[in-house]
Amino acid sequence: MPAPSPHRRPSNPAAVLLAVVAAVAAALGTLVLVRADAGLTVRHLTVDGVPLTEVRAELPTPDVRRPGVVVAHGFAGSARLMRPIADSVARRGAVTLLVDFAGHGSNPARLDSATSDTTLAADLDVAVGYLRSRPDVDPDHIALVGHSMGAGAVTRYAAGHPEIAQTVAISLPDAGELPPGRPTRLLLIVGGLEFPGFRRAAEDAVQRGAAVGRRPAVVVPGVEHISVLFAPRTHEEIVNWLPSLDGTAAPRPLVRLAGAALLLVAFGVGVVPLAALLLPRRPTGGPPADPVPATAGRLPGLVEAGPALLGLAAVAAGVGAVAAAVLPTARMPLAVGGYVTVFLLVTGLLVLAGRRWLPGGRQATPTSGSGQAVAARPLVAARAVVAALALTGYAVLSVALPIHLGLTSALPVGARWWLLPLVVASCLLFLLGVEVVAVGRAGRHLLVVAVTVLVLTGSALVGLAPGFVLLVVPLFVFLLGWHAAWAAVLRRYAVPRWLLATLGAVLVGWPIATTLPLS
Repeated sequence: MPAPSPHRRPSNPAAVLLAVVAAVAAALGTLVLVRADAGLTVRHLTVDGVPLTEVRAELPTPDVRRPGVVVAHGFAGSARLMRPIADSVARRGAVTLLVDFAGHGSNPARLDSATSDTTLAADLDVAVGYLRSRPDVDPDHIALVGHSMGAGAVTRYAAGHPEIAQTVAISLPDAGELPPGRPTRLLLIVGGLEFPGFRRAAEDAVQRGAAVGRRPAVVVPGVEHISVLFAPRTHEEIVNWLPSLDGTAAPRPLVRLAGAALLLVAFGVGVVPLAALLLPRRPTGGPPADPVPATAGRLPGLVEAGPALLGLAAVAAGVGAVAAAVLPTARMPLAVGGYVTVFLLVTGLLVLAGRRWLPGGRQATPTSGSGQAVAARPLVAARAVVAALALTGYAVLSVALPIHLGLTSALPVGARWWLLPLVVASCLLFLLGVEVVAVGRAGRHLLVVAVTVLVLTGSALVGLAPGFVLLVVPLFVFLLGWHAAWAAVLRRYAVPRWLLATLGAVLVGWPIATTLPLS
């Protein structure tokens, strides 16, 4: 029997099966997202520099004037994040208008913290004025819905504009500026798992008499600051409180999240057949995954290097947290992102520098992401370039598409175009440090990441980092975990560790650069 050609790639039934699963998940996710718009008419426009999204449903009596509802997002949110609420309200007959505040979503303007209240009020004024100008909108029935920062903005606006018919404040951050008894018709909603400050703000607003019949705020059980936006109870309270022409359409708050989740599954599963197609298998019989030698009475690998690795990661992250607080990160026009960028940059540089003091660090040979010598079976230059470009592009799509289509805006606009490479570069140095220290061991990789996340969380609790960091830590953990899963797959192949770090930098850095507000 003739020997198989060395250029012919052996069949991989598992990779073929996973490719089919990824294709099916992608098709289903796309179908769910397309059907989410069924029965709705969506129009994107910009008025006086403010990006607006108009959502309306078809009515059996098109000549009837409808109520108008402006929906406002919170800090680091966007019109896309509030789209499920807009859909629920529009299906009840109202004309719904989503707004991208300055510095958020598709709005390239920057939000200055010193004048933010004035800027938010001006953006709301544009949205309310546009709704009142529509011939099919009743100007006497304009309502406002806001979340977090947007909740504060709409309550302040309604308090100063008594012509606003009704207001809904979800996760109101502070009620201290509201005059007693105003707004006159205000519905307060807060998640049961939110930080105590949001519950206190709602109770304060109730005591001031600016609530529904002076009853306590609606507490939605089992949800926190973001998931409260997708809770069926939240949508039911809103559509039952606001004026409507149709009381029969049931809210579907999770449909867009479901479509995005299917796309996420498709991209997560699809990386396996893509790697099998683009990358050669790691050679068998090569050097061990961890080049640290075993010595008498000592265990190799994670157990041996664990204490040193833990200390290195803790010290590096601690210095990074302090450095990010004292360095002029405010010059970087990305709220919160400036701190996180410098934190990751300094932590990564210190981990890289401190690697030599780990057990076996001086003797460790240069390795691929799998811990093997790169020289064992080098990639052909042209093939390496193709693989790197294809995998990097795939990483961009896998993080940008599900977030943008099902959660919040994830496309760069304005200053984000030059901020994006800076943020990704800082993530690259951090993850390169993780790869160099981990030498292909998933346990070491997760240990450095876990310590880094704990220090970042602690820095927010003690006031070094912006408090908003606490709200984005779960997303940060998810993205780092997603990269760890990708790395576990790709380490089976002859892939250089710089490519593993690059893919992780895209997965983590892209959301940071495109979702945090321009400041």
